[in-house]
This record gives sequence, structure tokens and C-alpha cells, in this order.
Amino acid sequence: MHSVPNRTTRRRLGAALLCLPLLALVPPAARAAAPAVDSAGPDAGAGAAYGVHEWDWHDAARTRDVPVRLYLPEAADAARPVPLVVFSHGIGGSRAGYSYLGRYWASQGYASLHLQHVGSDRQLWFGSPLALAGRLRDAAQESEAVARVADLRYAIDRVLGSEIGAVLDASRIVAAGHSYGANTTLLAAGATVERDGRRLDLRDPRIKAAIVISAPPFYGESDATKILAGVTVPTLHVTCTDDIIRIPGYYSGAADRIAVYDAIGGPRKTLAVFAGGSHSVFTDRTGAGGAVNAQVKAATRRLTHAFLQEVFDGEDAGLRAWPAQFASIVSRYARTGM
Repeated sequence: MHSVPNRTTRRRLGAALLCLPLLALVPPAARAAAPAVDSAGPDAGAGAAYGVHEWDWHDAARTRDVPVRLYLPEAADAARPVPLVVFSHGIGGSRAGYSYLGRYWASQGYASLHLQHVGSDRQLWFGSPLALAGRLRDAAQESEAVARVADLRYAIDRVLGSEIGAVLDASRIVAAGHSYGANTTLLAAGATVERDGRRLDLRDPRIKAAIVISAPPFYGESDATKILAGVTVPTLHVTCTDDIIRIPGYYSGAADRIAVYDAIGGPRKTLAVFAGGSHSVFTDRTGAGGAVNAQVKAATRRLTHAFLQEVFDGEDAGLRAWPAQFASIVSRYARTGM
């Protein structure tokens, strides 16, 4: 991790999109114990009541644990099932992360299921610091990238088949994620890569839209358009001008996020770029990205909600009004096919 990966190493990463901002931005003493917190600011607690549920599921077929946290609107019932957002965290994260989004979506009538990917979760920060680079490298392998998508599929199966499934609308499911989780989202939404002469297609047809926050590119692949041509569901892409991943031996500039947006094959896509910020500003951390942190979180809540309204209800007033509402922090906004 302290030298630039060669072509063989980059190809081995395959579908995994490295996202290592925590290594660069979080002090060593805080990496294992940094708590998830709700972000203050407008919209943080607006809306209807909701409950928070946690389960420690186990996928016996893969011998893999899948811990989850569900934010569920209290008004949801079988007569009025609610849409479901399935959220995938970045490397080193957990089901407790991105709570400012899960809580807000639930308050606006959307169930939000936050996964924990045990092969690339917060456990990476535990153990010998000397072995940390190796643990991060293992977490970015293609096998883990594939396992993360399988986690998402398993979690959808499990929650829809549970006693709560009756209050969830299986026809209205959105995948969402940040960084490594954004790439998990894209793979579930139709991104494909070729390996040993075969196409690796992990699409889940139940995914009707995707919220892609700070997606790194697919390293080891030369044609992003070919990889992302199969993503035809509506997509929302969120980033910022300082959305940079920089550690020794690895660099991904903010332009990479725009390249992912440009390469998406679907005609219905939206891009929002905030001025300033950082790669970690979209996590629960209240100090990441500087003074715009709370504003970016508030704007991201509102933007994602407006996107969900457009996708499921055909109401685009929110997306049209959003740029003017947050003009002071928006660097670029684009919509196609809407």
C-alpha cells in the first residue's frame, strides 16, 4: 500500500473500487472507536416518527455474517407499504454509519436498511497497526467486492421475507452507497466487468434506482463506459470539488467521480457537485470537509429525497428547485432524461 500498484495488482482489484479516506483522515487512536453520530442542522429531525431495528443475520450458504440496521417509518403497514433504500458503507464502516441519511429517509416515509460488510467493515481498524495495510488490501480484493453485492442481495431477501416484509414495497427498492459502497451499488444496479473471458454480472433486478455518493473508478479496467453501460436505472450522483482520496501509493482525484457519472449508460441521471467538502464529508463525521459539513449533509438529505420522489412518484419539483435552494454551496448540477 506504500507503492503504486502495478497493472497486475490493479486488475486483481477488479470490481473492487478502493476507498481508503479513513486511513488518511482519521487519527490512529480514533479509527477503531469513532462513534456514529447524528448531524445537527436543518431537516435532521423533520418528518414523521420512525423506529430503529438491528439484526445480526447469518448467510449460511456463504458462512458470512450480515449485520443490519433498519430505520422504519412507524406509519408503515401492509395497507401502505413503504419504499426501501438499501445502503452500503465505505471501507472500514458499519451499519451504524450514515445515520443522518437513514434517519431522515425514514422520517420522510422510506425504510432504510443499512448493511455491514464483515470483510471490509470497522473490524479492519482492530489488530496490529503494522498489518493494517494488508487488511485494507484484502478488503479491496475482487472476492470482497463480489461478496458485498451478495450481502445486499441476501439482506433484501431476508428483510422482505421477514415479519416486517409486509410493510415494505418490494416493487420500490433503491440501492445506495458511499465510496466502496457506491461501487457495490453500481454492481447491483447493472455494472459489469469481464474476467477470464466471462462477464461478471451481479445485477439485482429488484433495484429500481441508485444513489451513488463519491464513487471511485473501476481500477484495472480501461473502459468505464463499457463497464457502466448496463446501469440503465435512474441514478443520482453526489460528490464535491475536493472529493479526493489520497494515501501513499494511491490517489483518486475528484474528476474520477465525474467520469463515473459520464460513463453511466442510463438516460436518467442527475449529478450534484458541492463546492469544497471532502471525500469523508458524506459520512457521519461532523468535522470532515470543514465549515460546509452541516450544509452539505442538509443539502444531500434534501437532494436524495427529491430524487426518490421523482423516481417513485413522478414529482420533479424538488429536483428542479434544489439547485437554487443550495446555490451557495453547489458548484455544478446536471440532469438528463428527467
